[in-house]
Amino acid sequence: MTRIDPITREIVKNALASAADEMAVALYRTAYSTVVRDCLDYSTSLCDADGEMIAQGVTIPLHLGAVPYAMETLFARFGDDMEPGDVFILNDPFDGGMHIPDIFVVQPVFREEERVAFAVSTAHHLDLGGRLPGSSACDNTEIFQDGLRIPWLKLYRRGEPDESLFALLRANVRVPHMTIGDLRAQLAACHMGERAIHELIDRYGRETFRRCAADLIDYTERLVRAEIASWPDGSRTFVDHMDNDGVGGGPVRLQVTITIDGDRLTADFTGSAPQVRGALNNTLSFTASVVGLCVRSVLRGEVPNTSGMFRPLEIIAPEGTVVHGAMPAASSMRGVTGFRLVDTVLGALSGLLPDRVMAAGEGGNSLVVFGGARDDGEPYVYYELMSGTWGGRPDRDGNDGLCNPANVASNIPVEQAESEYPIRIERYGYVPDSGGAGTFRGGLGLEREWRLLAGEAHLAIRSDRRRHPPYGLYGGRPGQPSHTVLHRGEGEEVLPTMISTRVRAGERVHHRQAGGGGWGDPLRRDPRAVADDVRNGKVTAEAARREHGVVLDGETGEVETEATEALRRRMSGEVETGEGG
Repeated sequence: MTRIDPITREIVKNALASAADEMAVALYRTAYSTVVRDCLDYSTSLCDADGEMIAQGVTIPLHLGAVPYAMETLFARFGDDMEPGDVFILNDPFDGGMHIPDIFVVQPVFREEERVAFAVSTAHHLDLGGRLPGSSACDNTEIFQDGLRIPWLKLYRRGEPDESLFALLRANVRVPHMTIGDLRAQLAACHMGERAIHELIDRYGRETFRRCAADLIDYTERLVRAEIASWPDGSRTFVDHMDNDGVGGGPVRLQVTITIDGDRLTADFTGSAPQVRGALNNTLSFTASVVGLCVRSVLRGEVPNTSGMFRPLEIIAPEGTVVHGAMPAASSMRGVTGFRLVDTVLGALSGLLPDRVMAAGEGGNSLVVFGGARDDGEPYVYYELMSGTWGGRPDRDGNDGLCNPANVASNIPVEQAESEYPIRIERYGYVPDSGGAGTFRGGLGLEREWRLLAGEAHLAIRSDRRRHPPYGLYGGRPGQPSHTVLHRGEGEEVLPTMISTRVRAGERVHHRQAGGGGWGDPLRRDPRAVADDVRNGKVTAEAARREHGVVLDGETGEVETEATEALRRRMSGEVETGEGG
């Protein structure tokens, strides 16, 4: 095939990326549920005629690697049984999906009866049936408790909806108007993608578009291979843990060995725990997404989001382990495993590329779900993905109050939550001193408190990083661990990191996320930066002295230079500044 000239490739690349972003905006603006509309838990992408991804919207990074796996199983199931107007649907984790709440909607794009592309949208749905509201519970022990499994099916045939399938969905979910509404938002996004593909073909022609799509995938592969080849060859193994298995068991081991050999990178998860009883088990596609995300995050150059990203990568994830669950493993809460795997892979990469990797963040979005009925009997599901903080970086502090880099989810605005649900947000803000000390400080953890205003509700919480706080790197301190308390009347109960329980009107749930780990020796932090943190309420004067050896004037808040230098000299022999996290 004749290679596309660089100018045409760049124009088409940007047009495809813009189209994927337009799909994302369309989905956002037409969605019904808070989890899609406000938490932003969805993604959009475009694929070529063979199902190879050629663009992804600026949406959930952890969905990046799942699309190629899903398209592979679509072709295995339907082959060429695809016609103009067909639309396919999937959520089955054992048929190419990720977990029950994530629905893939895939629309083939035809040009005069010839398939030329696919438009793909993925969204986390508020409820898809199952044992508990929200179809998410850490203590589910098999896939059948997670919710309604949808293998690859045709949602539309030649432009006509399969009404029996829509009826089946409505009958099996708790809030059908939102589930069907979000599904139609996904369809709208795919229609936007279809229109964009036709506009590109109108401009360049079918053959040039086909060649551009193939060239863009090859171009991505060349860029990734070239950068990996510039890294030092070698292997590093890193081990991290989830606090428990979701059903009260002990810590869950996650292990990866990253090997760089020329222009290839291998991620071997051998040594990770066997699949667990709780709903924390990953699919292979989600584990592959983690590797793609982590490698993508340490690349220096701009790389298109295409399937070519994965060609230089080899992922070894033994089936029957927590990183590749086998039937009938539950997986509805596998998000926490994905976040912890990101920390694990980055931990290994930090030993190979120390100037490119941040310390551990808060541990991923904390998930809090209230499910009950309003005074008029109408069911509701309140779904909050609490987004928090980054670890310290090699050249700057971790971000405060910004979603974990593995995600782009958003906190639900207080006004939105209180206007739509029988919930009141009693507290919301940063936790001082929660970020790990370092040359560059870890980001501050967030805290939020919810009060149930009426009736009773199921409560499901997915959090982590209490027994195993976020690690620091190169002498940086770990972040403060997470904490959750349920206030019942005059008493309070410290809740496990993962739990399903019930709450009553007037009771309050207070959750404090972990803070990000620090990067580098805390005694090397600029005293002026420490003083700024104290003035901004991020760090207390006591912690400034204890962790950084910085003495501040009690009246002015300015650094007492001589006292600080003397204190730092005394402390310097007590601080480890070795090579690792």
